[in-house]
Amino acid sequence: MLHILFLFSLILTSTHVLAQDFCVANLKGVQTPSGYACKKEKTVTIDDFVFTGLGLEGNTTNIINAAVTPALVAQYPGVNGLGISAARLDLALGGVVPMHTHPAATELLYVVHGHITAGFISSSNKVYLRTLKRGDIMIFPQGLLHFQINAGKRPSLAIANFNSPSPGLQILDFALFANDLPSTLVEKSTFLDDAQVKKLKGVLGGTG
Repeated sequence: MLHILFLFSLILTSTHVLAQDFCVANLKGVQTPSGYACKKEKTVTIDDFVFTGLGLEGNTTNIINAAVTPALVAQYPGVNGLGISAARLDLALGGVVPMHTHPAATELLYVVHGHITAGFISSSNKVYLRTLKRGDIMIFPQGLLHFQINAGKRPSLAIANFNSPSPGLQILDFALFANDLPSTLVEKSTFLDDAQVKKLKGVLGGTG
């Protein structure tokens, strides 16, 4: 009985020692799978817990007519270790966020204004698709391919929330055509012909 009480008290003591209110990221350190090391509490300020960038419109003058303003741990150190982050999504007319995944997080998208056609593809290749309007929210499960397209006649705005301070990002088109993966291998793995692959590599800056 005594050894059980001792173990119980040890667990409580250890939990108390390990528990802390927050762990603001020390961005000068190395990021690990569990996040960044904590800044010394005496160096933490209110600025670590406030991020104002989501109030600024992103520059959509680019190939996808879209802009993503991240409030992830790299920009917003206060979210370190808290399992949360966010991003602003600006979609100009014809704007699109190409098919992509977040390996480390589920995404919750909230439409502030406009109309956005969004969807994801399950591991069984079933498509879940909807055109969202102001006030709608949609979930994109962790690791699944998904996309967003401006479906309206004016710019659209949305806020994405993630259940990780560092959700990760891989864009399918860039993974295939924006690097030096040999064109012959891309052609064999995608069933595209040489001209199509070379064209896409040219557009996205790939070689090979």
